[in-house]
Amino acid sequence: MKNLRVVFMGTPDFAVPVLKKLIECTNVVLVVSQPDAITGRKKVLTKSPVKVVAEENNIEVFTPEKLRNEYEYVINAKPDIIITCAYGQIVPASILDYPKFGCINVHASILPKYRGASPISEAIKNGEEKTGITIMYMDEGIDTGNIIASKEMPIEETDTLGTLSQKLSVLGAKTLIETLPNIIEGKNASIKQDEELATYVKMLKRSDERIDFNKTRKEVYNFIRSLNPAPSANAIINGEEWKILESRVGEEKNVEVGVITSVNKDSFAIGCKDGEILITRVKMAGKKEMLVRDLFNGYDKNKLLNQKAGD
Repeated sequence: MKNLRVVFMGTPDFAVPVLKKLIECTNVVLVVSQPDAITGRKKVLTKSPVKVVAEENNIEVFTPEKLRNEYEYVINAKPDIIITCAYGQIVPASILDYPKFGCINVHASILPKYRGASPISEAIKNGEEKTGITIMYMDEGIDTGNIIASKEMPIEETDTLGTLSQKLSVLGAKTLIETLPNIIEGKNASIKQDEELATYVKMLKRSDERIDFNKTRKEVYNFIRSLNPAPSANAIINGEEWKILESRVGEEKNVEVGVITSVNKDSFAIGCKDGEILITRVKMAGKKEMLVRDLFNGYDKNKLLNQKAGD
């Protein structure tokens, strides 16, 4: 496949293993990624992880503000196939119709479930026992194209958005490379999705990060790990927004929802619909993230007891 001319479109860390595999196995002639973005408290202009890898391998990178307005640049690269993975922009029909082997997407769910921008986070939040990777043809819809291949993976009780993303990205890269020869030879499956089974997930917004303690302990636990490490769940504690990074399910007992019911040496407990959630790692505003046991070395934990946590 070394003669296969590939244009790759991707942006975050999740897409990096796919790009690396394509560089190893094919001829990646162009990488398309989102423009450099301002990140962090110091507001540093930062390249996307995909752009960094492409430049390290001396591959040209194209970062259009709006791909639909500059699509000819991609076509001029004369790709045999275009492969996308968490790119972040809609790919216009003028590009989709060009490559002889089509446009292929690596999506982090078992389609048609969890189409859209945040499938990994949503699967964890909903307490799913499994998820996976789908290799699919792209069309003008959002993850609506025909399915070429899919592979499932269990979601462990301790998985976070970070750990599961890493595992799925490796599975996605492996599945794509296994599937590519059949695509090139025209021997691959192309299965229409069942629209009656389709679900959609939106791009996460700042307002989606606040913890709702009116839910069950397990639902709150799943919510916290579904946003760990970033963007992180949060709650208002003592009048400040704290990022809540890690927790464990506490005791089932009658407690007041949203109230800090007890303080222990390595955690503090907040009341949920059916009992307590134990908070074990946090990040206070302007501070580094830390275990609660370390926080209590320099923070008066009595300030927390019986305080309301929430909005």
